[in-house]
Amino acid sequence: MNGINKLKHLFSALLIVLLLILPAMAQDTCKATYGTHGAVFRLATGSPGELGLLKELADTFNAKNGTTMCWVKAGSGKSLKLLKAKQVDIIMVHAPAAEKKAVADGWAVKRSLIGSNEFYIVGPKDDPAGIASATSAADAYAKIAKAKVKFLSRGDNSGTNKKELRIWKTAGIAPSGDWYLVTRDFMMATLKKADAVNGYFMTDSSTWVAGKKGLNHIKVLFKGDPILINTYHGLCQPEGATPAQAHASKFIDFLNSDQAQRIMGDYGKRLYGEAMYNDAAYAKQYDH
Repeated sequence: MNGINKLKHLFSALLIVLLLILPAMAQDTCKATYGTHGAVFRLATGSPGELGLLKELADTFNAKNGTTMCWVKAGSGKSLKLLKAKQVDIIMVHAPAAEKKAVADGWAVKRSLIGSNEFYIVGPKDDPAGIASATSAADAYAKIAKAKVKFLSRGDNSGTNKKELRIWKTAGIAPSGDWYLVTRDFMMATLKKADAVNGYFMTDSSTWVAGKKGLNHIKVLFKGDPILINTYHGLCQPEGATPAQAHASKFIDFLNSDQAQRIMGDYGKRLYGEAMYNDAAYAKQYDH
């Protein structure tokens, strides 16, 4: 019996250790950390982190507030899940319907418009589907489906993927077949894959500005439909929900400040000769 009791105690101890370790293991690790001192808060986003905008915003905020930011790289769908699970303190996303539901359900607060960019439909320079003459994004998608030419989808429940699926639905098409390629990858990686296979893809304008010099086979073929405007919002945890919630809430306020909005509207000009994002004042006309 002593042996059995020892095994029970050992099992109980191991279970306690696992219960302590597994939540930490479940948390996504920091893709990058900005700042080296003070309280750490966790922010999840995709392209703004990939393209360097987040670092510039974080460096300015951290210098004033003595904080450190952990960037968790995630598309909008995953970012919302991480916020709901209390694994991050704040998110920057572009999925309006899901954002509004998060606020209505009570696990996200302070939803604030912070800026915008837009989507471009890019594809082979010879445009075999003829989308350059399309009358809308849905018409462009219908032409691609009819021609059955390669189209790349992120397929990852990101804001981009949600927008893509909305356009397919508007076109009355459920895309499938060898021509419809799902990457389950981020924006820049999928853009590069589209160039490599000479396929169509819906990329955001910011990623296009940053990546176009390295692309050889594709170009912008369709843009301008209002459905392709892409608004970004910040959301954070409710008060007291996470230890760093107060810093996340303060970062939301910072994003709405004149200083942060200047960074938003000017970002990219020095690096690429053109702005990569629009500020909230411009984005407001498209907010919904």
